[in-house]
Amino acid sequence: MVDHRLAESFRTIGEEYDRRRPGFPAATADEIVPVPVRTILDLGAGTGKFTALLTALAERVIAVEPSRAMLDVLRRRLPEVEALDGSAERIPVPDGSVEVVTVAQAFHWFDREAASAEIRRVLTADGVLGLVWNHSDPSCSWDRACTRVAHPALSGGLSGDDVTKELLPGFAPPRFTQVSWRETITRADYVARWLTVSSLLAADDDVRAGMVARVERILDEDPETAGRDAFELPQVTDVYVYRAV
Repeated sequence: MVDHRLAESFRTIGEEYDRRRPGFPAATADEIVPVPVRTILDLGAGTGKFTALLTALAERVIAVEPSRAMLDVLRRRLPEVEALDGSAERIPVPDGSVEVVTVAQAFHWFDREAASAEIRRVLTADGVLGLVWNHSDPSCSWDRACTRVAHPALSGGLSGDDVTKELLPGFAPPRFTQVSWRETITRADYVARWLTVSSLLAADDDVRAGMVARVERILDEDPETAGRDAFELPQVTDVYVYRAV
C-alpha cells in the first residue's frame, strides 16, 4: 500500500533533491537499453538523474513527473528532453508510442495495478519496462545502520524486492541485474542527503532532529567513519527488465 503522505513529501523539493541525491551508474541504463531506440519515456523522472543517461540511447526522450519543483530543475538541466507534467497512473502520451519506459527510484510510490496498465498502454507491442533502485551495499555496516534509522521497516534498505516479488500484469517475468559502484562523499553531504528522504521530509521538527542525531552518532562511532570529513560509500543498483506480453 502506497503511503501517499510520504509520496507527497517530494512535491516541494527540487534543487535540494538534485544536489544531494546520488545519480546512477551508466551501466544500469545500458542493461535496459542495450541498443538505441526511437523513444524512451522516463516515468517519475524527478530532477532527471536517470533521464540524463537516456539521452544518448534514443532519438527522443520524454520525462514525466508530477512535481513542478522537480520538473523545473529537469527542464533546466536537460533542455533537449521533453518534460511533461503527469503521473504513472496518468501518462500524457498516446497508446503504443514508446519502445522503452524506465522508472528509477520511484515505482514503489505508484499504484501497482493502475501504473502497470498505463505503462503497458503507452508501450509498443514488444516494449520494455526497466525498474531501477539504488540501495545500501550489504558490506557497508554504517550506511545500512543509517538506512534503518530512515527506513526502520526495511532491514536491508530500499530495493525492488517488495515491488517485484509478484509479476507485473501485462509483462513477462523480469531479468534481474545488480551493478555495484562507489562514490566519495563528505560527511556533511551524506547527512544532508538523508534530509531529502521521504520519512525525514514528512517528519515533524523534533522527530527529524532525532533521526539526524542518530545518523550523526552512527558516523561518530563506526571505525570506518569516525573522525573523517569524507568517506567512500559503496552502493548497489538493482535493475529489473520486463518485456511486454
